[in-house]
Amino acid sequence: MNAPDRPLPRKTPPPSPTTPLPSRPNDPARRVSTRPRKGRRSSSDESESGTLVRLLLRKSSDEKQTLSSTLNKYVKVVRTEHCFLLFEELGRRDSWLQCLEVFRWMQKQRWYIADNGVYSKLISVMGKKGQTRMAMWLFSEMRNSGCRPDTSVYNALITAHLHSKDKVKALAKAFGYFEKMKGMERCKPSIVTYNILLRASAQAGDVNKVDTLFQDLETSIVSPDVYTYNGVMDAYGKNGMLKEMEGVLLKMKSNKCKPDIITFNLLIDAYGKRQAFDKMEQVFKSLLHSKEKPSVPTFNSMITNYGKARLRDKAESVFQKMTDLGCKPTLITYESLITTYGYCDCVSRAREIFDELIASENEVQVSTLNAMLDVYCMNGLPMEADLLLDFASRNGLAPNASTYKFLYKAYTKANAKELLEKLLKRMDQDGIVPNKKFFLEALGAFGSSQTRSESRNGSRANALVTQQSDAKT
Repeated sequence: MNAPDRPLPRKTPPPSPTTPLPSRPNDPARRVSTRPRKGRRSSSDESESGTLVRLLLRKSSDEKQTLSSTLNKYVKVVRTEHCFLLFEELGRRDSWLQCLEVFRWMQKQRWYIADNGVYSKLISVMGKKGQTRMAMWLFSEMRNSGCRPDTSVYNALITAHLHSKDKVKALAKAFGYFEKMKGMERCKPSIVTYNILLRASAQAGDVNKVDTLFQDLETSIVSPDVYTYNGVMDAYGKNGMLKEMEGVLLKMKSNKCKPDIITFNLLIDAYGKRQAFDKMEQVFKSLLHSKEKPSVPTFNSMITNYGKARLRDKAESVFQKMTDLGCKPTLITYESLITTYGYCDCVSRAREIFDELIASENEVQVSTLNAMLDVYCMNGLPMEADLLLDFASRNGLAPNASTYKFLYKAYTKANAKELLEKLLKRMDQDGIVPNKKFFLEALGAFGSSQTRSESRNGSRANALVTQQSDAKT
């Protein structure tokens, strides 16, 4: 039953349609320099380069030809910096094979000179896409081309290995490279190297390796920076290792390294997720008295974690504080509030915020729809969720795969057979064909506690998948 209505927190104009990237501690691996070693370009140069890269990708797609063919048409203007931007964009698009195509095209150009920066960038892209063998091949190719590896190349190679699925083996391989780097003058470990390894060791929960690396830092000419401490504290915090996180914070203070807003945010988030609210509030008070200022992620984290603990008054108080301090809420903030009201059985309040966002004429993203659908599902209202999905479709707000997964799970849990069939038909209309992985992920939360009726629904759904696949074949 819904809680009695209360006034909403003081309203703030709905957020900009552009949802900001979530704040997180700076990833040490992102600090590896992979640009050509030339003078700094002006913002106008970068803008022109970006425009050309977008043109190349669009032309290649529209004309349905290989990227190298498109590059040949613009051979007179394309240079190394454009290829770097292409590597970055293709990496974001998960098109690592096209990165190799661009690389091969570069090698055929008269202006091409084998450069460590090119190989570092490519190794980094391959590593992020889990192509460790390709990263190793590029490392060998670099040496065969006459380039001598340097610290940045080894940093990229270490990071590539750490993206492997076998984390134990990857960490061992990374430390092997680390020891090798110590013996080579051109490849001495930098603070970036230590940051990468410290974060990876903390993520693996290997406290001994973290301690050893910190001791190694104390005896080296390299000094830890705020990224060093933030990376390790964030990894410990996400693993729930609060004591270890606090130990790193003490080390940070003893070395007179001042915390930044990211330090405060990761501490607030770590304490909040473990519902250590006294400590979370203490960190927030320290933030208010520091030279740093709370950011949107600070408030979003606190609202979310108070909401999960069903502390509605606390969450509303944080929202009020946010507006009092002149910090403008974003779409993520409102989604956090919607979810909070869902946890607190205040479905009508959650829907009111959702409707206000729709009425604001700002672009509402599918994540907002998913938040409201989730509120209905967690409160046992599958019919209302289905009606909202109809409403969203009529208003051009298309669901995504995540929408269908948690709705399938919710409808199965509620034994809502008609809604399940309707959902599967909707997926078919949207061109989304579910497979076994879809059902395993959708129903994974039930595990062995699934009821017989749920199992029957799952079997029936699998039969529907087979029918749909046969029909398409």
